[in-house]
Amino acid sequence: MVNQVYQAHTMEEALNWLDQHKEKAKLIAGGTDLIIKLREGGMMPAVLIDISNMQDTKHIEERDQRIILGSTATFTDIQQSQIFQKRLIAIAQAAQSVGSPQIRHRATVGGNICNASPAADLLPPLLAMNTKALLQSKEGSRLLPLEELLTGKETTCLLPEEMLKSIEFSSLGKGEGLGFSKLSVRNALAIARISMAVYLQLDDKGNCRDIRIASGALGLKAQREKNVESLVKDQPLDKKMIETASKALETNTLERLAGRKTLPFKRYAVQGVFQEALEQAMELCVRRDI
Repeated sequence: MVNQVYQAHTMEEALNWLDQHKEKAKLIAGGTDLIIKLREGGMMPAVLIDISNMQDTKHIEERDQRIILGSTATFTDIQQSQIFQKRLIAIAQAAQSVGSPQIRHRATVGGNICNASPAADLLPPLLAMNTKALLQSKEGSRLLPLEELLTGKETTCLLPEEMLKSIEFSSLGKGEGLGFSKLSVRNALAIARISMAVYLQLDDKGNCRDIRIASGALGLKAQREKNVESLVKDQPLDKKMIETASKALETNTLERLAGRKTLPFKRYAVQGVFQEALEQAMELCVRRDI
């Protein structure tokens, strides 16, 4: 049962309360996931720390060829940012695919990450971008790969006294692109059945210089598909190679979802979702006007 609610206006205030209450406390910003858990009795913190009015974590900026997003930036903020209108438009598309306009106006970057749902829409493109997460506590900070932050279904390695301050990843240049695709049941308020993001870098001959593939809703957590990446890297991206990569993703799906009712559908659907994300990334790689 929630006994106390604090309103934090600065990160210092939030961290002081986290340090004081530790495991008894939960942060709330948009509340789009947490409120549901509270209503259903799936979570019973004694203390809620409201960080929705913290201004020092709402930023979205580009600095020294790095993109930095504060943890309380909303999905609407992402959609409206000019940073995500060109080579990084896949991140805006992932944000736009989440729920209704009302939900996107409240849901935050930090909430989507730290809730760690296997179907979280932002996670695949962020994983594909080799994103790093900056964790902050009263005692100090640590920077680690987003991939390491996610430890399982709805679990992270965040310590009770820590909060996600921001995330960052490299901006994209010529010959690079990021694609995103999502398959869900319906357009409004849809939770992803499969989502996929592909970062791609092509050389002058159109061969794959580098690739990072990340999936959502294909296991206990959003994750990189590293065995598929190794098949494609340094190879020509012709029809045969794309089919090989698609089949490898099907094999991964068969192994992870063995025995689940969704397997007969997902084993084939994953190939189309991957190819759609890859196609978008390839198109962005060859564009010279952005």
